[in-house]
Amino acid sequence: MPRGAEDAMREERYGFDDTRYVIADAVGKFVPQSLARRALAVTVETDKDRYRLGEPVELTVTIRNKLPVPISVATPGRRLWGWTVDGELEASDESRYEGDSPGTLTFRAGEEKVLRHEWSGRFKRVGDRTTWETPERGTYEVGAFVAVDPPRPEDSVLIRIG
Repeated sequence: MPRGAEDAMREERYGFDDTRYVIADAVGKFVPQSLARRALAVTVETDKDRYRLGEPVELTVTIRNKLPVPISVATPGRRLWGWTVDGELEASDESRYEGDSPGTLTFRAGEEKVLRHEWSGRFKRVGDRTTWETPERGTYEVGAFVAVDPPRPEDSVLIRIG
C-alpha cells in the first residue's frame, strides 16, 4: 500500500494523524502516565445550544496538552477518544468490540488537537432490526472524553432539543 494511503487510513481510523510525531512520541514516553493523563484538558462545544427535533448537532472536541513538554498517553483499547449523548456512547445502544490492542495519543508541548463530528440528532437502537429514534423534547448532555481509565479527561455541555 502506498505510504500516503496508509497515513490516510490511520488518520481516519483513529481521528488523528500521529505519523509525524516520532520525536514527541519518544520524549513523551519519559512522562509518567498518571501525569500525562492529568495534563490533558478536554473541551466539547456544539454549534448551537437549541435544536429542532432530528436536526444534526455539530460537535467540536478539543484535547490539549497543558504541559510544556511532549507527552504520550496510552489508552487500554484502540479507542482514543469518544463522545456521548446523555451517557450513551455515540448516541447508540449498540455493543462495541474495541479489541485488546492498546492505543496511544501523542502530543507536542502545549499542542491542541481539534476534532469535529456530527451527531445526526437521532439515537441508534439495535435489536432485531436497527432503528433511528428522534429524541423527545428536552435537555440533553453532550460529552467528550479521552478513552483512558477513570478518572479520565472529559467535558460536557447541555443542549435543548425541541
